[in-house]
Amino acid sequence: QVQLVESGGGLVQAGGSLRLSCEVFGRTFSRYAMAWFRQAPGKEREFVSVISLAGSSTIYADSVKGRFAISRDNAKNTVYLQMNSLKPEDTAVYYCAANYINLATKGVDYDYWGQGTRVTVSS
Repeated sequence: QVQLVESGGGLVQAGGSLRLSCEVFGRTFSRYAMAWFRQAPGKEREFVSVISLAGSSTIYADSVKGRFAISRDNAKNTVYLQMNSLKPEDTAVYYCAANYINLATKGVDYDYWGQGTRVTVSS
């Protein structure tokens, strides 16, 4: 059984920063590519970023490129999403996900999901 637990969401003003964390329990963390997705109210879930097993490769959605940074600490079984220059349109529930398919950007390719952490950016 694999469990993903996100934390770090909250309310922040536009232009501010937040760092999300996702800790993985139950299996060997370094065997998974890790990703962040988000779902805004009334919208479909969308890809945000993914990091490879060893952390050497990353992919970002165009909407967050240059503002968000994904990283991982395999010793702590944790993936992070540093979010800077936040905009009101970044408001969403953010989910971390894990899979064996390296650098996948589609949600259907992910086997395990966290419960989500809410990020609200006020204007």
